[in-house]
Amino acid sequence: MSRFSMKSLRLVAAGLVATAIAMTAPASAQNVGDVGQDSAGNVYTFILDTDGNGRWIRGRVAEGRERTILAERYTPTIWTDPDGCEHWVMDDGVEGFMTPHVTPDGRPVCNRAQACGVMQTDQFFATDSARIHAAGRAELVRFFQSASASAYGIQGHTDSRASDAYNLRLSKRRADAVADVARSTGARVIDVRGLGERQPRATNGTAAGQAQNRRVEVICYR
Repeated sequence: MSRFSMKSLRLVAAGLVATAIAMTAPASAQNVGDVGQDSAGNVYTFILDTDGNGRWIRGRVAEGRERTILAERYTPTIWTDPDGCEHWVMDDGVEGFMTPHVTPDGRPVCNRAQACGVMQTDQFFATDSARIHAAGRAELVRFFQSASASAYGIQGHTDSRASDAYNLRLSKRRADAVADVARSTGARVIDVRGLGERQPRATNGTAAGQAQNRRVEVICYR
């Protein structure tokens, strides 16, 4: 069996400690004196050693020269796309961290979508307006509080009396207004669209048909 001197053992132990610190200390630093924490909450300070190499050491040093590195804690959540399929996201997907939510055997988790509400806009908005009157707002609140869907899509529609571009803008503004009411009740709105005159339910050749086409449809995902 080989024999080691006490000095050799100390060197080996020091190397193991340095390796452990390197593995658990904060991952990045920009300046000497930066202070960070590892996943266990231990405090480290970034220094230059005698060879001029930067490294983390446990504890606080160089008082007065410290610069705390702030970090954010992200909680994974589920985001449902317009087709009803779920995705795991971090920070609501703002940072681009997203992966599909799948079953253990690899199948995407998708919710069944169906139209669950049709609001004739004449009952909620004045002509050429996207402002919901008080009675209409109260009715929408009752609807979203009782619909019990996991998520909602909102689609605005118009008749064909104005230009296509104008109708697209008006239908989107009205869909946004309904979506705002939905969110105020705690409902999760995953898609808001203005489709203008492009998906009529009835003919635009009669006043009755035009009235049917002026609507906001709510899609429920369950």
